[in-house]
Amino acid sequence: MRRRVVITGIGCVTPIGNDVNSTWDSLKQGKSGIDFITHFDASGFPTKFASEVKNYQLGDYIENPERFQYAGRNIRFAIGAAVQAMKNSGLNDEKFDPTRFGVYLGAGEGQQDFYLFMQLIANAQKNGEFDMEQFTREGLERLNPEEEREQEPNMPAGHLAGLFNAQGPNLNCLTACAASSQALGEATEIIRQGEADIMMSGGAHSMIHPFGVTGFNLLTALSTRNEAPQTASRPFDKERDGFVLGEGAGILILEELEHAKKRGAEIHGEIIGYGSTADAYRITDIHPEGRGGTAAIKMALKDAATNTNEIDYINAHGTSTAVNDKVETLAIKQALGDDAYKTPVSSTKSMMGHLIAAAGSAEAIVCLLSMKENLLPPTINYNTPDPNCDLDYIPNAAREGKVDKALSNSFGFGGQNISLIFSRFNG
Repeated sequence: MRRRVVITGIGCVTPIGNDVNSTWDSLKQGKSGIDFITHFDASGFPTKFASEVKNYQLGDYIENPERFQYAGRNIRFAIGAAVQAMKNSGLNDEKFDPTRFGVYLGAGEGQQDFYLFMQLIANAQKNGEFDMEQFTREGLERLNPEEEREQEPNMPAGHLAGLFNAQGPNLNCLTACAASSQALGEATEIIRQGEADIMMSGGAHSMIHPFGVTGFNLLTALSTRNEAPQTASRPFDKERDGFVLGEGAGILILEELEHAKKRGAEIHGEIIGYGSTADAYRITDIHPEGRGGTAAIKMALKDAATNTNEIDYINAHGTSTAVNDKVETLAIKQALGDDAYKTPVSSTKSMMGHLIAAAGSAEAIVCLLSMKENLLPPTINYNTPDPNCDLDYIPNAAREGKVDKALSNSFGFGGQNISLIFSRFNG
């Protein structure tokens, strides 16, 4: 029999709350975290708003926060969420084998000093040509090596291992918007296979910087509803016009069941299903027939030994782009059949925005809280039904409902598809 994997700790930093309780309260109230960008002057951009984390101070979570003075927002968010998760798990007060404790994140890259980088490029322009020697020389003189190092996407996992003495497997995957869900799935497999007893998993990311906003604007993926930012993220609504860029972190402590029971840990739920597929189609477009998403959901159902009528809630990828929401709806229907119409679905990105690499782990926490309180968070800004999106999207207000099993979808640029199934723990 394969080893069972349970969740014993959760922590998050999101645009609607800097901890689990405040985030969940905002979701229950249908509160949006979206507003005009303050991280930089976005007045000249097609999209002038995002979903920023607010009033976040690393010193609220650790002593001597100045040791991370060169760390980017992604790392700072990861540390805050991990401190919460470890405290919630009770592991801070326990003795365990550190070589059996690992980290697997789906964390994104840090951000560059945009203004300095642009200045270096401008200074290297000579007579209409780019002087690489000048650019290299000035870059070596002016760029901060500590800040450059902290940009690497493996750094959050490395920092967390050092902070919590996690000497076991240490990995990071960056499969775009599917990253932290994939990290949770792969961390589950590591425990199932007996390579670790505890895994800290999840993700952290911030792309709310000039490069990030420029890139997504060029892809025409972002909403440009600048006149009403808080209504811009409207998943599954006929009037949707793109997603809203967010930031933050979600960290979960995964533990082998017997290891958790032996120390009397509180168990938030169990990961029972994991599906991972690729569309093998295009980099930025999902397959129009939803073949990858459909296959991921079916794979997760099979892994969980779960029938389609047993899924009580779906936390959708639900980005608020025209194509994603239509195709995800199709994938859910193809995977669940007639039961798709009986299963409530919501996209909490309508409130949080899209946390990119960190989205899946934050949404996994939402699934666990839904099971705990038997409450389904809404899809806000849902006003005009789309004939192509014809499921129950829990419009605009949270709803009571028994949740024993929840499905979470994360579909990323590049065609990565991850589906996870969480179950109420039943001993």
